[in-house]
Order: sequence, then structure tokens, then C-alpha cells
Amino acid sequence: MGLFYSQKVTVLAQAEKNKLFAEHPKSIRSFVRRSGRMTKAQKEAFECHWETYGLDAGACSLNFCHIFGNQFPVWLEVGFGNGDVLIEMAAANPDTNFIGIDVYKPGAGRLLKNIAARGLSNIRVMCDDAVTVLQCAIEPESLDRVLVFFPDPWPKKKHHKRRLVSADFVHVLSERIAPDGVLHLATDWEEYAYQMIEVIDSSGRFVNDGGTSGFVDRPVYRPETHFERRGARLGHGIWDVLYKRKPA
Repeated sequence: MGLFYSQKVTVLAQAEKNKLFAEHPKSIRSFVRRSGRMTKAQKEAFECHWETYGLDAGACSLNFCHIFGNQFPVWLEVGFGNGDVLIEMAAANPDTNFIGIDVYKPGAGRLLKNIAARGLSNIRVMCDDAVTVLQCAIEPESLDRVLVFFPDPWPKKKHHKRRLVSADFVHVLSERIAPDGVLHLATDWEEYAYQMIEVIDSSGRFVNDGGTSGFVDRPVYRPETHFERRGARLGHGIWDVLYKRKPA
């Protein structure tokens, strides 16, 4: 079995994949699947680099050792956007493996292009619903760290049920993050930040690392985004929330 076995995981037959989604028919999605048009470069990135850096949801759980060819810790970013933060973290942490999940294909195309351009071997990309991937393709206690940076705040009260950080989502994370592993969230929406803390505290599975305030300064491993710098100039706040998974 080669070092890079399973760089392209076996693709589910469509009927089988539909079955996975059917198991959770009443789940509320936290995203709108944007169908933005991909540029020529992004399409070419998919054609040229998906087989090397892409992962499809398979019929069995992902085997990180086979995928990366090593036993380095695995960090999972949920909702990587354009992928710039994921790229910078992977480049700065070569002894850590990274998986990014996002449903937005143009962003994934940009990320694939940049991974190849920088010659990074410690990133893999998935274009799918993160909750379904976590439930069906990630082994229990296999993730060292889960990163959720600037999820959609769904600010209207009637849409709060669509927020990603919910009791069900946190429960799934508590089963997939290893004991003493880390859950790191960041948002620019203060009310959502406090709701995150309330939901995670209520799970009883994590310990807040932020002391009495519940928040931490931006860790050095999280790159500051262009969006953040612009927000800082306008006086907008950023809230980082860091939790450790309690030992089993």
C-alpha cells in the first residue's frame, strides 16, 4: 500500500451518499449552498489537483495515517472560505496535518491552486457538509483540534436555529475531538460569541480556557485576516473562544 494511499478516497455512489443525508432528514443546515461561478483557474485547479489534495466522502471513515503518510496530529477547519487562513496555518506548522471542509467550490478551487503553488503536503480539502462528514467519515477521538472561524452569525432571531454552533453540533465535536484536544471558535458577532459559550458549557464535555471572561486573545497560530484588519480599523470587536475536551 503506497504512502499516499487514499489521497483520493473512493467516491460514494450517489444513491449511497443520499442515504447518508437521509439518516438526518430533519437536520437544519447552517449554510446556503452558494453556486458562485468558478474562474478558469479554479476549474483547472480542480482538474489538476483534486486527485492529490481532495477527499471525497467515502463509504468508510477516513484513515488519516494512510491519507497523509504519517501520524502527525490532525486539525480540522470547518468553513475555510477562500482558504487563506488554512494555507498559512499549514505552512507554519509542517508537523501538523490539516483538513478543510467547505461547501463553496470556488473557494475550494482557490485553495487547491494555492496548495499546489506552495507545495504543501499537509492539507486535504473536502467540499461537503461538515456536519455530515463529522458524523459519517471522522473516527471518534481522532481530531487534535477543530477550528471554526467566523461562521455565519445568522443575525435575525428567526434564523438563529440555522447557526452552526448548536447543541447537536457540539455533541458531535465532543465525540470526534480527542481528550485534551481543542475546540477553537472565533466570531465578530458579540451576541453569537456569548451563545457559543452557553452552548458549549451546557454540553459538559469541554473546559473553557478563557478564565472569567470566557474569551482568549487571538492565538498566534490563527492568522489575522484581511477582514479582521478592516474591522479593527472600524472599531469592530473579535471574540476568540477556546475550549479543551475533557478526558473521557
